[in-house]
Amino acid sequence: MLTKNQLGFLYMFLSVCTFSIMDLLVKWSSDYPTGEVLFFRGFFGLLPTYFLIPKNKLKTFYITKRSKEHLFRCLMGLVALIAIVVALRELPLAVVVSLSYAAPLFITVLSIFLLNEKVGIFRWLAVLIGFVGVIIIAEPGFKGMNYLYFLPLIFCIGMAFVTITIRKLSKTEPIWLISIFFTITISIAGLATIPMGWKMPNLQDFILLALIGVTGGSANLFLTQSYKLSEVSLVAPLKYLALVFAIGFGYLIWNEIPTLKTLIGASLVVLASLIIFRREIYHKQTIPSTTRHE
Repeated sequence: MLTKNQLGFLYMFLSVCTFSIMDLLVKWSSDYPTGEVLFFRGFFGLLPTYFLIPKNKLKTFYITKRSKEHLFRCLMGLVALIAIVVALRELPLAVVVSLSYAAPLFITVLSIFLLNEKVGIFRWLAVLIGFVGVIIIAEPGFKGMNYLYFLPLIFCIGMAFVTITIRKLSKTEPIWLISIFFTITISIAGLATIPMGWKMPNLQDFILLALIGVTGGSANLFLTQSYKLSEVSLVAPLKYLALVFAIGFGYLIWNEIPTLKTLIGASLVVLASLIIFRREIYHKQTIPSTTRHE
């Protein structure tokens, strides 16, 4: 029998793997409109989440007294998801994953204004280190005025708002309800883009698009279960394996070789988020800033 910490470690590893596979599938789906991909992510993402709804809540699962906060979480999550989908299709996989690790930096800054948190010198130092890393990674985008390099940062800002809102919602709302509202929102948003032109997928591509939803939904649930079962300090650093997967997939499939600047910048961003993470453990935050919900 595995201990709770060992099970948590396993769930975190599964979460990292499934998120990495989802990123890979999104990059592969570049022949299909973004709205169509959003629909598949939402609709098929409902399948794994459905099984978490308690049986006595199946008919009334949607009832909540905090609809405005759910709406804000869903809208910010939608912005973040659109940004990351477009970025994954247009930029090297390692660059996108590296920049996405900057989310804790934005969470730290926003928490001052939205949660009235006090940020000490260590976390401010981490924010500074992290933004230096972001500048190093995104330098080609700044030089060439390539807006695509800003998309992962838009994703980070959106995820910062999402994480802070989840911190508030989770005090009274179950995680499965937060997840379901989001997946329904992106399904409806994706469906609304049909007039803009969808492409009829063949059977192989239909399976690929459906797997984007299944892997995305499953990854979030694995992540939640990991944090529920184990000590956060034990399992959260494992998520940085995603960068290794991104470099490997990028090289093997698209012949993308990360530059030295990308690796240096990614190392600084990872270091910064680890410092912030350790300080949050010290201050006993209930929801880790490194949580990825999309």
